[in-house]
Amino acid sequence: MTSTPPRAESKGLRTQWRRAWSTRKAGASALSAPLRRELQTRYGDLSHLRRVGTRPPLREYFTELFDRRHFIWAGARGEALTRYSNERLGMAWYILRPLLDAAFYWVIFGVILNISQGMENYTAFILIGVFMFQISSRAITGGVSLVKNSKAMIRAFAFPRASLGISMVLRDLMSSAPAILIMIVLIVAIPPHEAPNVAWSLFPIILALQVAMSLGFVFFFGWLGALMPDLAQAMSFVSRLLMYGSAVIFPIERFVDHPAILAIIQLNPIYVALDMYRMTLISGAVPPFENWLQLAAWAIGGLVVGFTLFWWNEERYGRE
Repeated sequence: MTSTPPRAESKGLRTQWRRAWSTRKAGASALSAPLRRELQTRYGDLSHLRRVGTRPPLREYFTELFDRRHFIWAGARGEALTRYSNERLGMAWYILRPLLDAAFYWVIFGVILNISQGMENYTAFILIGVFMFQISSRAITGGVSLVKNSKAMIRAFAFPRASLGISMVLRDLMSSAPAILIMIVLIVAIPPHEAPNVAWSLFPIILALQVAMSLGFVFFFGWLGALMPDLAQAMSFVSRLLMYGSAVIFPIERFVDHPAILAIIQLNPIYVALDMYRMTLISGAVPPFENWLQLAAWAIGGLVVGFTLFWWNEERYGRE
């Protein structure tokens, strides 16, 4: 009775292993029963194995995200610190860019077009609009190119792709923090000098809801951008449309004669966030419950829907 040489037997097992794992099925479930038993005899339990690049179950996915929290934080911090490293003014541009934008819009709309007529504190109005709008605007425009710009890393390493979106939002939040502090200082310092009050304590809560909503935007547009790469070419138009449709530089009272446009703007979650900021920082008032409910619904619902779509499409992000 002739026995199979060990080298030939090993080669046969490797051939079967490659054939089984080249299928579209994931993990050890793709193996035939005899081959699975043979491999388990040699290498132990294989139930935890899956094909590289496959979408893991949600519970396992969240565990992997948590295990990589230090990687996510370090990546976000590193990008925030080095973004303007080649510029002479360096990180000062995180403050100067939104300041220049606000000054430009203040001159054009507040002075030349005189939109500020009848408003008590147009300077604070436009500062809040420009500075806080950028958090969600960058999430949308950056989310579309998230997968495309990370192709090299996605193909080189096995990790939950959602960590890219989380890192991006963290980076933008870090880079926005100095500008937000300057915005608050200017609101207090520039006439008519808004004084801090109890309502200002609601600012961090509104910011947290906006950040959660922006993370949902990153996941949703990251998923959409992976399906339609050409969408990135239209994002400059989308960004401008969002700016004018979020009452960043003029109050929505300008549309009282156009109820359809007014209703659309009021449904815009970015406008809701900006309006709540203005209520607390300018009027010193607590936003009504309806605003809290609407913003929370967008933050939670948008994050759940965006994350689910992004996770569901996980396998295709590393392909051509």
